[in-house]
Amino acid sequence: MQKRDVLTKILAIVGTILVGLPVVAPIVFGLLRLFRGASFLVDYLMPAELGFLVLAGALMLLWAAIRVRAYIKWIAWSIGLAFLLVVGAQWLAVVTGLADGSIQPGGWEMALVTGGIIAYDLAVISLLVAGIQLIRKVFKRE
Repeated sequence: MQKRDVLTKILAIVGTILVGLPVVAPIVFGLLRLFRGASFLVDYLMPAELGFLVLAGALMLLWAAIRVRAYIKWIAWSIGLAFLLVVGAQWLAVVTGLADGSIQPGGWEMALVTGGIIAYDLAVISLLVAGIQLIRKVFKRE
């Protein structure tokens, strides 16, 4: 039986907000910068820097998904993929020497590390979309 009680709704909403904040904040900051007359820049590292928010929100989403029995695989795979990508990108930075500065930024090493972080961002966006779908499911009238 699906549990659509207050706890499940709170978990889904707060989890989605925590996952979405590191994704939406760089866009908002970039737009604010654009409105001040500067160029539009987006910090694609912010979701990784605020990974503790993403992790907390993702675990809340997983808990809510288990209670509702919906989107469990989507959320679990996104969490696993995000974790693998961010740890893998950091490992690549250490192994290639980018992390300690023994090689200059640029080249294929930088492309691999940056690609891993961008793929992590996409996994977090997938979690955000899953959270929105979960909220819709929890509040849907039967």
